[in-house]
Amino acid sequence: MEDSTRRFTAIDERSEIRDILTSVYNSLKVKGYNPINQLVGYIVSEDPTYITNYNNARSLICRLDRDELLQELLITYLGK
Repeated sequence: MEDSTRRFTAIDERSEIRDILTSVYNSLKVKGYNPINQLVGYIVSEDPTYITNYNNARSLICRLDRDELLQELLITYLGK
């Protein structure tokens, strides 16, 4: 049995949010939706039916907490 401590590296939350949003955006675009309108509808209502199931996009967006998503969007937009 090994006696050393294993290291755990958490996924960078900012990059995970960016990756999920990019994937969801691309899935919406491929399916012919306006991705911005659909994402805004989801963020305002938190109703996952605004997001397509294509490429598992709906389950991906549901992994994100809406408050953290909004906070990250504002931080990125404002450059803070």
